[in-house]
Amino acid sequence: MTSAESVFAHDYKNSPYWWEAAPRPHLADLTPPAKADLVVVGSGYTGLCAAIETARGGRQTLVFDAEDAGWGCSTRNGGQVSTSLKPGFDELAALHGPERAFAILKEGHNALDWIEQFIAAEGIDCGFARVGRFHAAHNQAQYDALARRLENQPKGLAVEAHMVQRAVQRAELGSDAYFGGAVFARHASLDPALYHQGLLDRAIAAGASIHARCPVTAIERDGDGFRVTTARGTVRARDVILATNGYTGATTPWFRRRVIPIGSYIIATEPLTPELMQKLMPRNRVVSDTRKLVYYYRASPDRRRILFGGRVAYRETDPRVSAPRLHRELARLFPELGKTKVTHSWMGFVAYSFDTMPHLGRRDGVYYAMGYCGSGISLASYFGMRIGRQVLGLKDGATALDGLGYPTRPYYWGNPWFLAPAIRYYQWHDRQNR
Repeated sequence: MTSAESVFAHDYKNSPYWWEAAPRPHLADLTPPAKADLVVVGSGYTGLCAAIETARGGRQTLVFDAEDAGWGCSTRNGGQVSTSLKPGFDELAALHGPERAFAILKEGHNALDWIEQFIAAEGIDCGFARVGRFHAAHNQAQYDALARRLENQPKGLAVEAHMVQRAVQRAELGSDAYFGGAVFARHASLDPALYHQGLLDRAIAAGASIHARCPVTAIERDGDGFRVTTARGTVRARDVILATNGYTGATTPWFRRRVIPIGSYIIATEPLTPELMQKLMPRNRVVSDTRKLVYYYRASPDRRRILFGGRVAYRETDPRVSAPRLHRELARLFPELGKTKVTHSWMGFVAYSFDTMPHLGRRDGVYYAMGYCGSGISLASYFGMRIGRQVLGLKDGATALDGLGYPTRPYYWGNPWFLAPAIRYYQWHDRQNR
């Protein structure tokens, strides 16, 4: 057995840890009707939140997915919930003016509050909790930058947060590898697959029809509506919502040119003792860091394992290849875990945009919401709800992002050829600044 192979437990699985509590549902193969009010392409958070709105609004709603419902990143992510919109106020104000910059960033706050209220109102049992985030500084300069950021939060956009110095960071995280960090008190965690199952159950209960393992192969204008070709037949629909995010493909080339699919890789450790878990993650925070190639991790909902994610390969690879590399980084942060085995390793595609912004709206009649840049739990759910309300013609479907241009780059057609050199640079940058 090689040293890389030795990290795997005897019961290792090349599938998400989350699927243990919420296996992918095997829905019946349905024959779609000839006509419908709305076709939703994609059965992740965006598509299901949109479908819940439209089905409850009286629209005959069909949801199509090339795989099992929720097979993509909606059940493969780290279960960390934040307010994240990547650009800062000054950057957005320079592009859109201070008033709109404020409104755009406020949408991130709205998304986090909305998802908490929605889960509570719907009674979705997914372990949602405001555990707070420890955002760890990987060098002194980043600690200082975090402190300045918290000291200078724009009025009206301030979030509850405080700095933690390196000397006392073990009260937050049992590692000496960082230079302190910031605690964002209202960030949350949940079980992403149980959350998805809750959305799926409610979409079906509302009357939406879920067509799993039925890829959409063409979307064409047909008079005042659309002709949607699928693997099981053609549907004429009044409206279409594209909710494919990191899995946007050749069927919709205009959108494919505007999302950058990036694989994010996660491992789950074998069960740890309660004493060790308390030492390593005493406050049960979700954790991220200031590296360009960020690591993100947390305790499992039952506090028996650590789920550790990040990007450790230049190009997309098998999760079994990435697992030893992630394990090595986990052991660097927590030397106590050097001999701890890996029971699960998996990956999913997040979707970045060239301007690091989510986008939603309507293009040639097709509604869309995508490009959450790694913060998809709250943003995908919230903007899925909003785009569903836009289809219904409701005023509260409007968002501060409506009408923003959706940029691409020359010679980009959906294959991120530039990713490997960018990752090499970021790895060098992070090593230079440890």
